[in-house]
Amino acid sequence: MLNQKFSKTQIILASASPRRRQLLEALDVDFVIKTKNTDESFGNNTTIREIPCQLAQRKARAFLSEIAENQLVIAADTIVSIDDEVLNKPQNEQEATTMLQKLSGQCHEVITGVCLLSLHKEKIFYDVTKVFFKSLTEEEIAYYVKKYKPYDKAGSYGAQEWLGMIAIERINGSYFNVMGLPVHKLYEELKIF
Repeated sequence: MLNQKFSKTQIILASASPRRRQLLEALDVDFVIKTKNTDESFGNNTTIREIPCQLAQRKARAFLSEIAENQLVIAADTIVSIDDEVLNKPQNEQEATTMLQKLSGQCHEVITGVCLLSLHKEKIFYDVTKVFFKSLTEEEIAYYVKKYKPYDKAGSYGAQEWLGMIAIERINGSYFNVMGLPVHKLYEELKIF
């Protein structure tokens, strides 16, 4: 359905995430993947909800000088937040372990910001999912970090991986948002865009 609407538009997914690629493919949208290295820092005065939106916008705007009239860029960024602390991608095994210890037995938020950008228009939106984790043993955390090396994932885990399967007791919101793309909101925004 979206493909008919976007038949003359080339969609660029500005993300190397295999999960975002998989989710956009599942929407039956034709797209190409292009990425650019962008600064992922944010200021201390930035609210937690603003952070993924700013980062998604930065990723999309990196293409502004090269997009054509018939192109649309989709960029996204996902963060994990617990007790007003942002858990980004861990740099090493110790950081990943520490993050998972913080999430163990707690509720945290997964926030994904999305930016749609064409030559004439820009739309930024976000989605929030509350995720409730069971208490994890040190052995479970160590096993997951050593085997899955979750260094490319905010909060050090993938909902679709082993730890997500054993740790997530329930969620309030979109599961796909936890995977990195709120496809229900993206679908609606693409129809309007």
